[in-house]
Amino acid sequence: MNHQPFALPRLTVLARQAAPRLLEGVVAPLAVFYAALAALGENGAMIAAAAWVYTGIGWRLVRRVRVPATMFLAALAITLRTMIGLWSGSTVVFFLQPELGTICISMVFLASVRLRHPLVQKLTLDYVHLPSAVLRNERVRRFFARITLLWAFVLLANSTVSIWLLLHQSIGTYLLIRTSAVAAITGTAAAFSVWAFRRVLRRLQHDPAAA
Repeated sequence: MNHQPFALPRLTVLARQAAPRLLEGVVAPLAVFYAALAALGENGAMIAAAAWVYTGIGWRLVRRVRVPATMFLAALAITLRTMIGLWSGSTVVFFLQPELGTICISMVFLASVRLRHPLVQKLTLDYVHLPSAVLRNERVRRFFARITLLWAFVLLANSTVSIWLLLHQSIGTYLLIRTSAVAAITGTAAAFSVWAFRRVLRRLQHDPAAA
């Protein structure tokens, strides 16, 4: 039986798609927070970070561009973080909240493997179509289970490094070092994940028995 070929998009295509989101969602908020911290102090920096998210939503509404649901969730999350941060009067509390949330997400990743529904598989299927016969393949099932475990530990490592920096360094140092460390860990894991996924797909395409 013949199967239609399937593959991941080129890395350059994925990078071009991810770059604008990375700039808007990661780089720009840090720049806004850091600039506001220097000019307005801690409370002003927390308010500026929240204002950036709402500005992004408002800009899309004005241009009549669809606002992703994740942006509304981000707005809700940043609002709660800012309120708690202002109430506590501490930027440490402001930054600690998402790190604790990331630890919870890493536990969800681990639980999904235990339940034999690897979360990475569900996330992958949002972007890459794979035939049901491929998803039932034992090699593919093992791949998604192992990659989900990898990302569970990546998230845990990112949070552990971030919390240590947050508790032992100044906010400015935390922002600079944390961003670099998380980018290095996450980038390495992402590159390995894509390489491993391509390797599994190539094996399936060239192995009639597996297909």
